[in-house]
Amino acid sequence: MKCRFLVAVSAGSVAFGMAATAPAQASEVGTVSATVAAAQLKLGLTGTSADAKADLPTLTVKAKGSMDGYSRDLFPHWRDASTWGWPEAPNNSCNARNAALYRDGENVTMSSTCTSLQGTWIDPYGAKKYDAASDIDIDHVVPLGDAYATGAAAWDTTKRTQYANDPLVLVSADDSLNQSKGDDDPAQWKPPNTASYCLYATRWVLIKDKYGLWVTSPEKTALNSMLSTC
Repeated sequence: MKCRFLVAVSAGSVAFGMAATAPAQASEVGTVSATVAAAQLKLGLTGTSADAKADLPTLTVKAKGSMDGYSRDLFPHWRDASTWGWPEAPNNSCNARNAALYRDGENVTMSSTCTSLQGTWIDPYGAKKYDAASDIDIDHVVPLGDAYATGAAAWDTTKRTQYANDPLVLVSADDSLNQSKGDDDPAQWKPPNTASYCLYATRWVLIKDKYGLWVTSPEKTALNSMLSTC
């Protein structure tokens, strides 16, 4: 992978207009329109809503499996970006977390070791803008726990590592919203920004299809409803 240090503008940057608003916390620097925030979910997306609508009926439907034995440690994450499908990672020192921050941010700079990231980030789930990477979580759109309960319990470590670091699976999001989501599926949690429903459901279905994960009946119903907004 070609090394690029202190990159001025992310390849994944999108243009937006920020609404004038007083920051609610030190690193929150405003809000953006709901549709601009939702567009963040296009970054790293490998298919369309039409693909998701075609794929959803083909997914196996059954109850979630047991969470016995589950641990996030079963999914080695924040591994070398260039090894796990990040062609746009800015340099060979990036792990998947920092590569996602680079892809999803604007005017991102970093050290030669791909640390100390500076820039701004739009949260697709809450439509707010932040200027501190510490307030951004890298969300596994289909959470690791949900993946484990819908097929990944049978995977080997290599496949779990691929999943946990896949650009399609990862999205930069507000840390508090990511924590409120936990391991919930769309029947249990949806982004507060309803404009994100289409792309969130699209990404969810494409992930489940790519990795052969199943869905529950309530999850499928919720996904159909969200995809109807496309």
